[in-house]
Amino acid sequence: MQESLTPFFVQSLPLTTEARPWTRSYPPHVPMTLGSEAYEIGTIVDYIERYAKETPLHPALRFKGRSISYGELWKEASRLAQSLRAHGVHAGETVAFLLPNCPQFVIAELAVWMLGGRIAPMNPNYPAEELAALLTRMEATTVVVLAKFYSHVKSVQSDTLLQRIIVTGIGEYLPFASRLYFNLFLEKKQGHRASVAPQDLLFAELIRQASPSGLPSRAQMTASDIATILPSGGTTGTPKGVLGTHGAFVAAGRQLERWLASTMSKGRDEIMLPLPLFHVYGAVGVQGMTFVGGRTLTLIPDPRDINDVVKTIATVRPTFFAGVPTLFSALLAHPEVAAGRADFSSIRLCFSGAAALMRDTRERFERLTGGCIIEGYSLTEGQMAVLAGSPDMPSVSGSIGLPLPDVEVMIVDEIHGEVEVTNGQQGELIMRAPQITPGYLNRPEETSELLRTHADGTQWLYSGDIARMDDRGYFYLVDRKKDLIKISGFQVWPTEIEQVIATHPAVFEVGVTGLPDGGRGEMAGAWIVVRQGCDAPTLADIKKLCREHLAPYKVPSVITIVEALPKSPIGKILRRKLVESAPPKV
Repeated sequence: MQESLTPFFVQSLPLTTEARPWTRSYPPHVPMTLGSEAYEIGTIVDYIERYAKETPLHPALRFKGRSISYGELWKEASRLAQSLRAHGVHAGETVAFLLPNCPQFVIAELAVWMLGGRIAPMNPNYPAEELAALLTRMEATTVVVLAKFYSHVKSVQSDTLLQRIIVTGIGEYLPFASRLYFNLFLEKKQGHRASVAPQDLLFAELIRQASPSGLPSRAQMTASDIATILPSGGTTGTPKGVLGTHGAFVAAGRQLERWLASTMSKGRDEIMLPLPLFHVYGAVGVQGMTFVGGRTLTLIPDPRDINDVVKTIATVRPTFFAGVPTLFSALLAHPEVAAGRADFSSIRLCFSGAAALMRDTRERFERLTGGCIIEGYSLTEGQMAVLAGSPDMPSVSGSIGLPLPDVEVMIVDEIHGEVEVTNGQQGELIMRAPQITPGYLNRPEETSELLRTHADGTQWLYSGDIARMDDRGYFYLVDRKKDLIKISGFQVWPTEIEQVIATHPAVFEVGVTGLPDGGRGEMAGAWIVVRQGCDAPTLADIKKLCREHLAPYKVPSVITIVEALPKSPIGKILRRKLVESAPPKV
């Protein structure tokens, strides 16, 4: 039995409704705390090993028509771990992943964890200079890379600490017929064929070369040991390495599992993930919920391929769908969906994060599926310490929901830091929970700014997000502190303007940010993507709409019509990139 997370939350979190007013709004089946039994198994490796023994034939992964059982997943990971150890990978080492969502990602992470190592998944599309800097910052000595990105990694290897490059092909885990077709007709055409240098390693060969008996023993890991280093800061600047523990996966998985118990069933749920595994949402939240409950995870390698997403929903028939607002909008705009020919009725529950979901999008998608969408909030540093709506309670418009069991949240004065504001007032959202990050890799000053110890000895994570709480305990996100627009001394939050503009029938997507203004300091500018088949709105149209709902100083001074908005890999609009992508136009 691995080390439990229980001592942290039992000893340090006040278990009273007065301290946690949101618990009064909990559905009847959700307790204030999950208790020690929920966290008694320390790592995802322990869970997968257990299911490999108890239900070895049950599918763990689905990928492009191929199913991989828990038993097969465990054997593949064990054999890879054996070969990695033979090639010098050891406990405490960092292995970077430059992979889309594919079985190799899950197999490799399990293998590295079996050896006591830690993984550093990252976006394979980083420019060369940024990739080299990130690999070095993460202290990666080994990388598992898709063949399509192999030459990209080789071009920067000399500028990094990389000693080993392990190459895998996207077709290696396709069904036989699909793999044959891919190898003959698509591999070279789509840039997936690579000439691998003799000193580099092949993923498939490493598994084949291992003994059939697999790994004889594995490293003993505790819940507090480091499992992941995830990049953060993609929306505000240079990515930092966010440390994540093995216990974070279990805590997030158990909390989400209990919160969603009325719509999910252990072992029988089909969970679909079209979001990248190098982001905390998929890596910790979705994987944690999948593997602590012995569920099945369908991996989508490219969420921008909406045709593939629609096709996979039809064939896999998922019960749970993890998405972001831009993905839900794209699905609703797909011709098959718009024409009523797509059947999404298997989906009982959708989870939406990363940005606010517009009411019209939620209502249309819920009509399409017959299920419900709940919105949630967390951040990479929170390691899926989540606030979320409940499938058992009426939706509260504009709210990011309630803190889940064993997640404590407070709104504090932005200036005085530790002073809690009264209900309804806005301030910085801070949180603490069993799974939050222990800090940034090799960034002590930024860690001390992120994690602050209060006078009573409790430690809190400062999110940098402005929020408020109502008298029922529901929280509402106002905006990022760094996105604040200051117009003639007034504070203006971009999200408020975006929500108004998004109600215009011709607006498909919108992003708002501040622009320099000599007289007022700043002014608001809006970048708009026009809905297909509609005429572009004019500045006069947008100003008229905004004047009906906003104070005069909040009305945008310029609008720019664009084909697309700059976004992070998970689909979050990058406001700091708006001006760079398209200079403002009237």
